[in-house]
Amino acid sequence: MRFLAYVLTSLTIGILIGHFYAPDFGNLYEIMLYLLIFIIGIDLGGSFRLDEVRKLGRLAVKLPLGTLLGSLLGGLVASLVLGIDLRWGLAVSAGCGWYSLTGPLIAQYSAVYGTLGFLANLTREIFTVLLYPVVIRQIPKELAVSMGGATTMDTTLPIMTKFGGSDVAIIAFVHGFILTALVPFVVPFILQL
Repeated sequence: MRFLAYVLTSLTIGILIGHFYAPDFGNLYEIMLYLLIFIIGIDLGGSFRLDEVRKLGRLAVKLPLGTLLGSLLGGLVASLVLGIDLRWGLAVSAGCGWYSLTGPLIAQYSAVYGTLGFLANLTREIFTVLLYPVVIRQIPKELAVSMGGATTMDTTLPIMTKFGGSDVAIIAFVHGFILTALVPFVVPFILQL
């Protein structure tokens, strides 16, 4: 629970600093993300065993496909509940947490839904960071990886590694990698419907 307090405190401080003083970081965030992925790669490489990847087997394919289908089902339900066109609901949900891609892709067709795509997928990432440590108490930690969507390969991977262990790190990385490969094709496909 202390970790959750640190995350919420950091988020609040970041919001306040951004509100009162908006420093220009340029592409520093991108460099930091690459550094984070590099460090995680070193950690994974140190504990990487081929037999662990083989153990993943069907789970390595079923989990990301289940995540994508579940996300699309959520988009379908949201479209019906909110009374928006099915195409927009599916396109937003097909982003699977990849807000920096989903928002701009959808914004080419609609600025409003592009913004919605950005915010909905950003919210998914934030909720994953906040709730993964809590959710794994109720469901298997390997299955809880699906809540992070495409972000499990990069930004939410440290959270999953810290709370789920190194065996979950490999599942999360493969899960995020497959979704990261699918999302750039699925979102434009839906937008063309």
